[in-house]
Amino acid sequence: MKPLSQSIEIERTRSVTDVNPAMLMFRYRGLTPLPFLAVMIAFAQPTLTSLLLGSLVVLCGEGLRMWGVLAAGGETRTTGEFICRSLVTHGPFAFVRNPLYIGNIMIYMGFGIMSLALHPWLMVVAVIWFCVQYTIIIVNEEKFLRRRFGNQYEEYCTNVHRFIPRLTAFVPGSNISERKKRNGIGSERRTLQAIGIVTFMVVLVYAL
Repeated sequence: MKPLSQSIEIERTRSVTDVNPAMLMFRYRGLTPLPFLAVMIAFAQPTLTSLLLGSLVVLCGEGLRMWGVLAAGGETRTTGEFICRSLVTHGPFAFVRNPLYIGNIMIYMGFGIMSLALHPWLMVVAVIWFCVQYTIIIVNEEKFLRRRFGNQYEEYCTNVHRFIPRLTAFVPGSNISERKKRNGIGSERRTLQAIGIVTFMVVLVYAL
């Protein structure tokens, strides 16, 4: 049975997000790339150069994501409601507030470069779509975090931008616990598998 305080917090979160269409985008954000990926594979025309350049962008995006999930632990994988037990302001979050979403967009751009499918229009449409989707989600996440952490979160927002990285860290680097490392790596397994599958499919198109 959940502690009363935790139950109240979750119910409060649901009352705000369940009536908001943005919650659907949050819950199913892992599925929205699928139509773009299907079109990408169908129209892929990769070259050796595009594979190498695109892979580099994908690796940079996943590197940013991995840094973020190691700092935040497994909480980044919540789908039913916004849940945050502590405000994470170290790791990449000390430079920009939404490193995981930025990493996602870099990965999508990397796949667009790799495949050259309907280039550049498919990649442009995909990037615009995900920027809009993530902005809608982020606005609702911020409402929850403001209620959850109050002035602490306001100070963080004042000093760290949503999307534009700072040149220096907002707070000094802190050691990441082994538990958070394990949780973070475990939560990122699906993303790594998806990257591997899509990369294999694009390379297969090139080989054929």
